[in-house]
Amino acid sequence: MQDKEEERSLVNVENKLNKDGFTQDFNVMDGRLHTIGSDSNKSYAADEVTIVDFYRFEGESNPDDMSVLYAIEAHDGVKGTISNAYGTYADSDTDDFLKQVEDLGKDLTKKDK
Repeated sequence: MQDKEEERSLVNVENKLNKDGFTQDFNVMDGRLHTIGSDSNKSYAADEVTIVDFYRFEGESNPDDMSVLYAIEAHDGVKGTISNAYGTYADSDTDDFLKQVEDLGKDLTKKDK
């Protein structure tokens, strides 16, 4: 049986998400989510993407190693991931964008009820 901590490593989660079709890498610039490392240079506004899932990782020996990996799907079907530190070392542009996406998702959930 595989060790639970090993299953939850960032690399293993990224590999699993990749097998599930989350193959695109994203970053945030100028308030938009951009594809990186691909032939198609696409960008998305916060209302054009959904956070499908997220995974929080904590450094075993160093609290500075804390990060969150987000699985994201765009309205046009592009699926990928973006990671960010949390706490002091978080990228504020990425945090702001993902907060907008989360807030929009909460609004959609309320409208569905």
